Amino acid sequence: MFQLAIVSGKGGTGKTTLAGSLSSLFDSIVMADCDVDAPNLHLILENKQIERFEYYGGKKAEISDQCISCGLCEKFCRFDAIIRGGPYSIDPYACEGCGMCVAVCPADAISLKDNKSGDYFLSQSNEIPLVHALLTPGEETSGGLVAEVRRLAINVAEREKREVIVIDGAPGIGCPATSSITGATYVLAVAEPTVSGNHDLARIVETIKHFKRDFGIVINKWDLNTSKSAFIESWCGANGIELLGKIPFDEQVEKATIMGKPVVAMEDSTAAQAIKRIALRLKRKISGGVEE
Repeated sequence: MFQLAIVSGKGGTGKTTLAGSLSSLFDSIVMADCDVDAPNLHLILENKQIERFEYYGGKKAEISDQCISCGLCEKFCRFDAIIRGGPYSIDPYACEGCGMCVAVCPADAISLKDNKSGDYFLSQSNEIPLVHALLTPGEETSGGLVAEVRRLAINVAEREKREVIVIDGAPGIGCPATSSITGATYVLAVAEPTVSGNHDLARIVETIKHFKRDFGIVINKWDLNTSKSAFIESWCGANGIELLGKIPFDEQVEKATIMGKPVVAMEDSTAAQAIKRIALRLKRKISGGVEE
């Protein structure tokens, strides 16, 4: 199946707006929101939750009543996660699950337990499967949770014989972003025409190239800074990068978001017209990728 990952070098560039619109323009798809720290695709796609799954992405130390309060665990803990007492206890927000306290405890009173780090969900949006998740605040296993989201999306696509998975990737270039990109058939990077946007675009492009993925670029709100947009176009041409389209600033996007619907559902939307042209170019890539 064809996996289309939509990413950006930073948050707020408009990739979720684009991904949500593609859900209305593509056939035989599964939607996957891989921004597990701050998911919002489900906010613009009216949906009903079908299933909920718990995600265990790490371990935390736990001290039993066999503790003799010798203080060795506190001495060797590098994360200040030990709370003095009789028996001692663990601060779960500080514990990194490294296991040092387990190794030094003379009373075998400490063990590592599986830690619930979040939840992921299978929902239904107008007959389209939507997989999304939410990482527990403070947890650091976002890349693993993204992998679970993608695994479930693939399973659903195989079960329902759907040909395309549209991935609303995590922003930035960290672990959840790279987990969104890995294994994708095609990656679409959304850029914004600002000084920082140029820098962030260069970072995400280097990340995509590292994983040897085929990719293209879309400039969002291009008309807010035409000189920066021209720079991005020139940069793409100089580096042999495909520019799939430019989306203008459109107040209809905000209105659509407030209403909880994709912008392509809005009449007389200039952004919607641009997104439809981009979708046509992506469909040609998808049809070629599926045939292969």
